[in-house]
Amino acid sequence: MTDAHCHVVRGESRHFLCEPCDLASAGPGDMLFYGWHPWSLDGFDIDLLRSRLKADPRAGVGEIGLDRLRERTIPGEMRRAFELQLALAAELSRPVALHGAKCWGEVVKACAAFAGRIPAFVFHGFSRSPGLLPDIAAMNGYVSIGPALLNDHAVNYRELARAVPAGRLLVESDATAANGAETPHVEEIAALLAKLRGEPVEALAAAVEANADGIANFKGRNID
Repeated sequence: MTDAHCHVVRGESRHFLCEPCDLASAGPGDMLFYGWHPWSLDGFDIDLLRSRLKADPRAGVGEIGLDRLRERTIPGEMRRAFELQLALAAELSRPVALHGAKCWGEVVKACAAFAGRIPAFVFHGFSRSPGLLPDIAAMNGYVSIGPALLNDHAVNYRELARAVPAGRLLVESDATAANGAETPHVEEIAALLAKLRGEPVEALAAAVEANADGIANFKGRNID
């Protein structure tokens, strides 16, 4: 099964491997995402990112976004980097992997301006109420369900997981080099997700793979 958001390769059939990570570990079937995480903007260089994307026409942009976990307000530098990376993804027609801790509404609003120009949006770690799901679907967005689902106390998250339409659903580990040894694999998450949704796990896995295929098979463009 495809791990729709991770930072380390752990043996799934396919990984959507996002920076920051060791990209050299990627296998031939994996999809790479290049970009500056909102926590790691030192040395941000949009021209460097453009050259990397043009050198790899099958790569997406990510992990990019906004964050309020560390500060109450979004720094201007973070917002500018996000907007520039979204604009570049639209310029080259590349999918994006999104981060939006405690500010998903603002991330959805920013992305909506690029609907139709960015081929797909992967909402990693999305944890808002289901009210934003129609807006996400309208821009060809996907919600990636992660390890938080295994927390018996995550009542609201489980409600969200039940509400995501099958055609918008992905599964992720968010595994990193630091936590990869203990983070559950996507098969374990998918098994519980299917149970909560009242679906056969085989049907859910097939839907998730079809969604991942739709993202990985995007048609990008390089502009000189």
